[in-house]
Amino acid sequence: MTQHKQQDDPSDSDFPWWLVVTLLIGAWLGYRIVSDDLYTEVFGILVKGIGVTTFVTVTAFTLASALGLLLAAAVLSPWLVVRQCARFYIEIMRGIPMLVLLFYIAFVAAPGLVTLANALFGQWMDAPLRTRDFSLMWRAIAALTLGYSAFIAEVFRAGILSVGRGQSEAALSLGLTPFSRFRYVIFPQAFRTILPPLGNDFIAMIKDSALVSVLGVADITQLGKIYAAGSFRFMETYNIVAYIYLLVTIVLSLLLRRLESRLRQSQSQIDPGS
Repeated sequence: MTQHKQQDDPSDSDFPWWLVVTLLIGAWLGYRIVSDDLYTEVFGILVKGIGVTTFVTVTAFTLASALGLLLAAAVLSPWLVVRQCARFYIEIMRGIPMLVLLFYIAFVAAPGLVTLANALFGQWMDAPLRTRDFSLMWRAIAALTLGYSAFIAEVFRAGILSVGRGQSEAALSLGLTPFSRFRYVIFPQAFRTILPPLGNDFIAMIKDSALVSVLGVADITQLGKIYAAGSFRFMETYNIVAYIYLLVTIVLSLLLRRLESRLRQSQSQIDPGS
């Protein structure tokens, strides 16, 4: 039987001129931040939003990954109703722009849930719930979680399906329960396939977290918008905003590329004929 060797990516052997140019631009902006009082002031203000951006991104991504794994399991369920319900959710969420979803969750779903909770449990509450009790930051986290869970579910589904059926059948012959088969046999093998696109989704969420500024959440973008509106220093402010996001995403992208390369090398050592 003929074995097909995986085709190498020609860009892997290219000298990273793009990275050199990026580093030069980053070094220039870094010098301006240190040497220019205005840039120093803007950076000092915007850096306060890094904590909010990090919290929103990490929390939403963790919740989205957990929900995405459940959705992937539902799509692969033997029950038709469960599969169709999961597929309905995934297709709907993937079809709604993230900005629209943020507005919908913040100004439609959240007030609706508060009204429903008061109607169902109001008689047992000391005081009725108010929409403002549900902070805008957590509404933004909920929107990012729901939106990204649909994309992450497809990543998990593809990774699980990449594991040969024979692996599951072998585990079944050993008497493992469905959960044990998934935990000890299927998921560890699928993880190699899942990790790179999952990392890409995390980087994408860092960038999409800037959208929470439309709800007034004090992240990097929102603080920059407020400062620029008050000082009319738009170029300096958004130079720093872009610098911070680029610094984070490029570092993560390089780490992800390194990880993908090591995964390919380890896979080729395990299966030299692949």
